[in-house]
Amino acid sequence: MTELDRELADLPPELRWREWMRRIEAVLFASSSPVAGSDLAKVVGQGASVDLLVEDLSADLEGRAFEVAKVADGWMLRTRKAYAPAIRAAADVGAQALDLNPFDVAVLAAIAYHQPITRDGLKDIFGKEISRDLIGRLHGLGLIGTGPRSPRRGAPYTFVTTDEFLVAFGLESLLDLPDREQIEDAGLAKGRHD
Repeated sequence: MTELDRELADLPPELRWREWMRRIEAVLFASSSPVAGSDLAKVVGQGASVDLLVEDLSADLEGRAFEVAKVADGWMLRTRKAYAPAIRAAADVGAQALDLNPFDVAVLAAIAYHQPITRDGLKDIFGKEISRDLIGRLHGLGLIGTGPRSPRRGAPYTFVTTDEFLVAFGLESLLDLPDREQIEDAGLAKGRHD
């Protein structure tokens, strides 16, 4: 196995930068999950700024069908939303589809906004019991995980969203969620009453 020449000292600065951009593009292309900046730093020179390289790569991809997206704690390549109908029409993406119904999405949103939250907390929000099957399916999809035990009597489990949730919905962090008050004002959700 050949050792990776990270510094590329034999190349002029502009070609060196371009090669580092292409390395980052190749890593992002090959990865099915967000790649952390510390991992991207392993393929570029010691003094190179991963943030600036990603920014230049993003500019280089402008007008293309895919883009660099900051998701969770890293970056990934993803198809621009405008091309979703074309992909669905021609490509076999059935295994990638989450197949969530509106109630599933509402439960995910409640967990995202109120995490860590118990099943009782979800019951308070929705006015009905949330089935273990639904929680299990969302957990199985990797969209939610188990949070800290609630300090209430019986120490029930709590639920939190995962990095996979951020990836699935194209969010860099939970701060990218729509403002909860606006959603409540629009009548799409009600506030939590604990």
